[in-house]
Amino acid sequence: MIKAAILTISDSCSQQKREDVSGQTIKNLFPVDKFEICEYKIVADEHRSIKEALTHFADEVKADIVLTTGGTGLGPRDVTPEATAEVCQKMVPGLTELMRSEGLKKTKNAILSRGVAGIRGNTLIINLPGSPKAVKESLEAILDVLEHAVKMMRGGGH
Repeated sequence: MIKAAILTISDSCSQQKREDVSGQTIKNLFPVDKFEICEYKIVADEHRSIKEALTHFADEVKADIVLTTGGTGLGPRDVTPEATAEVCQKMVPGLTELMRSEGLKKTKNAILSRGVAGIRGNTLIINLPGSPKAVKESLEAILDVLEHAVKMMRGGGH
């Protein structure tokens, strides 16, 4: 079973002004026979809060995968990629390249997503966009490689 954590980054969701549909979308897409949601959290678009949550999921919870949603755009408070890059020891650009490539088949706006993916310890952290539709499309693009990615991080072969 793969332990997965979900981090929603949204000022309005953290203030309970809006329901977290994107985080729920992630939960709904994970096959329950392969993934266990071990933790779920909502934080505001604050660099420090994002870093603290990612570090907690990786170092204390020991999640195999952390999926974030939100904060990957061009807005002044969109700092998720920067916070993610700061906590990761290795970057995994192919995952986000695939997500953007698949997204481009539906909208040119996909190129505006700045999400990154990387590894902290034995945890794979992947930034997904904030909109529920983009979350679904992005996660569906990479879902079938996540099991193999975790196997590789655990020392399994290619």
